[in-house]
Amino acid sequence: MNGLEQDAIVERLDQIIRQSAPDVETLRKYGGTLYTLKPDEKEVQFCGLFQYKDHVQLAFSNGAALKDPNQVLIGTGKFRRHINFSNLQQIDPNIIGGLIESAVAYSLS
Repeated sequence: MNGLEQDAIVERLDQIIRQSAPDVETLRKYGGTLYTLKPDEKEVQFCGLFQYKDHVQLAFSNGAALKDPNQVLIGTGKFRRHINFSNLQQIDPNIIGGLIESAVAYSLS
């Protein structure tokens, strides 16, 4: 996967996140971009985008608590779940948007 492909995936995911959570703010941290509604409160960081050699990862801070009717979230940790993307065609805006909305609601509860 080349840098242009990764950038296109990041750009598309960023668009979906911002459409689903218009008041979102970003923080550069842990080698990626974290999305939050309250930058001063770590608990309200609901997802992040991270670039790896072969994929871009959309990670959800409390992914284990989210409803995942399409079973796209992977991971076995106590809290986090993620989705790896290696091409633009894997991105379904409806599925990702729904997960973002759920993640935002959970982080604010």
